[in-house]
Amino acid sequence: MKQLLFLCLLPLVFISCGLKTGEDKEAKEALVWQPEDETAELEEQTSHELERMRFRLINSKYLDKNEIWKPFEKDLANFSARKYESLKPLIFERSIPELQRAVKNGRLTYTDLTLFYIYRIRELESNNELSLNAIIALNPNVVNRARELDKRGIPAGIENSVYGMPVLLKDNINTAGLTTTAGAIALANNIPAKNAFIVDRLEQHNALILGKANLSEWAYYFCDGCPLGYSAVGGQTLNPYGRKEFETGGSSSGSGVAVAANYAVAAVGTETAGSIISPAAKNAVVGLKPTVGLLSRSGIVPISETLDTPGPMTKYVIDTAILLNALTGKDPKDTVSVAANEDYVKALSPDALNGKRIGVMKSLMQDSIYNKAIQTLKEGGAVIVEFEAEEVPLNNFLSLLNADMKKDLPAYLNTAAGKQVAFGSVDEIVAYNKEDSLLRAPYGQQLFEAIVADTTSAAQLEKIVAQLRDKGRSFFDVPMQKHNLDAVASINNYHAAYAAVAKYPALAVPAGYEASGEPKSITLIAKAFEEYKLLNMGYAFEQLSYARKPPKNYR
Repeated sequence: MKQLLFLCLLPLVFISCGLKTGEDKEAKEALVWQPEDETAELEEQTSHELERMRFRLINSKYLDKNEIWKPFEKDLANFSARKYESLKPLIFERSIPELQRAVKNGRLTYTDLTLFYIYRIRELESNNELSLNAIIALNPNVVNRARELDKRGIPAGIENSVYGMPVLLKDNINTAGLTTTAGAIALANNIPAKNAFIVDRLEQHNALILGKANLSEWAYYFCDGCPLGYSAVGGQTLNPYGRKEFETGGSSSGSGVAVAANYAVAAVGTETAGSIISPAAKNAVVGLKPTVGLLSRSGIVPISETLDTPGPMTKYVIDTAILLNALTGKDPKDTVSVAANEDYVKALSPDALNGKRIGVMKSLMQDSIYNKAIQTLKEGGAVIVEFEAEEVPLNNFLSLLNADMKKDLPAYLNTAAGKQVAFGSVDEIVAYNKEDSLLRAPYGQQLFEAIVADTTSAAQLEKIVAQLRDKGRSFFDVPMQKHNLDAVASINNYHAAYAAVAKYPALAVPAGYEASGEPKSITLIAKAFEEYKLLNMGYAFEQLSYARKPPKNYR
């Protein structure tokens, strides 16, 4: 009888072993990314109606993607496709409060959450038909850190917290022990000794630093007319809603794409003029460009001390508020840094639009998605006031950027970059790129060359900054004062430059999709340090519209 039982079980053992071996083989093969000949793909791209979408390359000629997930080979070998699928309903498209509730209820661990994202990144980024080139690096310590948090037990009051949440950082934000490249081969060995201030803030709140997101190289102040989302280190970031069809927005391209494709709970981007709002809009995620000074800029590769700011990028407004709470704090090394006195989550209400006066630009009303969004605001109780937007030229805007970067980038290189970085000025980087322009600057470096050539003096810069600030504020303040407005509503990053020079906050919230499937956002702009007002209105709009949908090929 025992012999018969053994014989009956023997086929099952072989079948079981076969399945396990097959799963292991599949997992091992999935770890390997194979670069392919892009000639046919690039030839097809030459007919794109947008000139800057006519790519010269897609995958990086510098980065071996296998190195991204190599530190996790052992963990991924024990994380099967079955495990991934079982976790997917708990994680995919879920908000931070939903994830925290799943952890609290014992259905999810922070380790599972972290490995889910790493597994997903590997599966999609190793597939040349689906890869988005959104990731430059993953943090080799992140899984161990997640395990440490799981061992601690679940603290009270984490529902609206970044505790244990895997967050990606745009790769111009210093992270100790990880390279911070700004997408440039010149900084490929830049390993800062210290975190940027905002990274310290995240770690103090026990967020998990998942890794670094791709970006438009040097925050898209490098080449003129080149594709959004391109960097020599990370390659060409692609939009999950229309891969090689729609632009990613820039320069926080990888941050927006990664959040849209569910590569992380959230990401941190940076903006000078549209660099958070643009990719948020193009990828149907929420993006907040805060008032300059609300979040520290120290330890971030700069363009402009005058205009730069980091900011959160998430799938939902409540997640943006949660991330903003964690990022705020007064930094003594940043001269404009302030202490925040708000809890941006606490006041969120689905009724927040009631009685709010929102200015609507008449010139935008012909846009059907904008029009529908305005109707939604009205349904939520907002008072809609149409006005004619003034034409206000922003003269000398590029002079401001040139003059600031000419002094601010060397200051970063000399004080915040890793010791391995040998460059101390923009002109030194220009000369280095010329040594191998096909690899380091295939689209040219016209903007860097213009920085070197710029002769704006410190006195002239001060005058330009003041003039642009006044013009930006006038653009918003005149209608705001005349009509007693709480905010002005725009589309995507249409008026990001005005918000930038005014140093006013802007919030992009998904509003819908064009007939082609390309996402579009409504962007709310308020006065300085009124982020709480924007988040409240954006949250109420989001609850009424439910406009965000995950990209169909990435579900």
